[in-house]
Amino acid sequence: MATAAFATDDSAGYVYQPAPVIRMIGWGSLAAMFAFLINNVLTFWFNWPGLAPFFGWQSTGGIGVQAFIQLAILIGALALAARYAIKSKNTPLRDDARRVHDWNTFFIRAAFWVVFLVGLADMAISAMTIENALESVFPPEVASQLGKPVYRGTYIHAPLIIVGILLAMVTRTLGFLWLALLVVVAELGIVFTRFVFSYEQAYMGDLVRFWYAALFLFASAYTLYEDGHVRVDVFYAGFNRRKKAFVNSVGSVLLGMSLCWTVLLLGMWSKAAIINSPILAFEITQSNTGLFVKYFMAGFLAVFAVSMMMQFVSALFDAAADRREEPGAREISAEITH
Repeated sequence: MATAAFATDDSAGYVYQPAPVIRMIGWGSLAAMFAFLINNVLTFWFNWPGLAPFFGWQSTGGIGVQAFIQLAILIGALALAARYAIKSKNTPLRDDARRVHDWNTFFIRAAFWVVFLVGLADMAISAMTIENALESVFPPEVASQLGKPVYRGTYIHAPLIIVGILLAMVTRTLGFLWLALLVVVAELGIVFTRFVFSYEQAYMGDLVRFWYAALFLFASAYTLYEDGHVRVDVFYAGFNRRKKAFVNSVGSVLLGMSLCWTVLLLGMWSKAAIINSPILAFEITQSNTGLFVKYFMAGFLAVFAVSMMMQFVSALFDAAADRREEPGAREISAEITH
C-alpha cells in the first residue's frame, strides 16, 4: 500500500506547544489496544488466566505468575505511552500522525497479502479436492488431512500469514486497490465458467465473498484518511479550519475510537464472542467443497477495528495540530471528497 505524503511546509519560526493530554489519549489508546490483543491471544489460545482473577470474575483459580505477566503487559504498555507523551512535548503532532498512519499502512498492506495468498491457496486445494487430484500433488496422508479445518488452518493458512507479512515489508503497493480488481476478475470467472462451460463450484462464490469482505473492511481506514466516508453535514462545511479540527478531534475520540473499542470488546471479550469463537474453532461453511476461510472473515472485524483505531488516532493528532495551527497541514483531494 503506497504511503500518502504528508505536507512538509516550512515550519521556521513556529514554536511547537506541548500536547501531553492529546498524545496520552492517542498513544494510550493504541497501547491499551495492543496489550488487549496480546492478552487475548495468551488467554484464549494458551489458556492463561487473563486479568479476570484481579477483579474476582473467576470463581476458581488464584492470581498466579501468568496473571501478573498479563497485568504487566497492560501496565507496561500504558507506561510507555505516557513516557512518550511526556518526553515528546516539542515534537510536531503531525509527526505522530504520520507515524501512526505509516504503521497502519503496513498493517493493511500485510492484511491484503494474507487474504490474497490464502484465497488462492484455498481455492487451489478446493478445486483439487473436487477433481480428486489432491493425492497426485500431496502424499495420501497429507491429502486426507487437508479436508480438516484445523489442519489446513495450521499448516497452510498460518505459514501464508507469515509470508504475507514478509511481503508487506518489501512491497509498497496499494494492496486493496489490487484487491478490487481481483474481486472483479473472480466474479468474471464465475460468469464465464457458468455460461460458457456450465461449471460452477461453491469455492468460486466463497472466493468472491472472501475478497470482497476484505476489500470493504480493509479499505475503510484509507477512506477515512482521504475523508471519503459519507459525512452528514449540517454546519460543518461552514466552519473555519480550527472549528473543523475541533469537531474532528472530538468525533475521533467519542465516535470513532469508542466504536473500535466496542467492536473489539464485544468480539473478543470471551471465548464464545463473535470474533474469538469462529477463529478458535477454525469455523468453516457447511460445504466441504468451499473455502475453509469463514473463521478468517470473523477476523476481518478485528482487522477493521484495529486499522480504524490507528487511523482515528492519526486523525486526532492531525486535528489537534490544525487547532494549534501547526504548519504542514495536508489538503484532501477534491476528487476523493466529492
